[in-house]
Amino acid sequence: MSGDTTELYDLRVTVERIEGRSVCGLAVGDYFELTESSRLRIPEGKHFCLYALQAVLPLLPAKQRRLPAGDWLEQDSLVCCPDPEERVVMRIERIGRRAIPTSELT
Repeated sequence: MSGDTTELYDLRVTVERIEGRSVCGLAVGDYFELTESSRLRIPEGKHFCLYALQAVLPLLPAKQRRLPAGDWLEQDSLVCCPDPEERVVMRIERIGRRAIPTSELT
């Protein structure tokens, strides 16, 4: 952070693999993006399972920020859906960085 702006990463969460059966209809390669601090974008005509989404949501605010090199979340990027029948594995990746006026953050 510097001055009146905060630097945050835009993120993409992509289904990397499905080790069980996909009951929710997700497929490898499906994704959503988190941009501009709080805007969730799902490609038109696609969906993202609410339960897979809830598994990854708590990690996103931390992944949006630069973390110390030794922080486990700086090194790890995989998240699993909580449904044991599906075992959907998602990857969180940083796709860009932007400076946002601190006054515009929630």
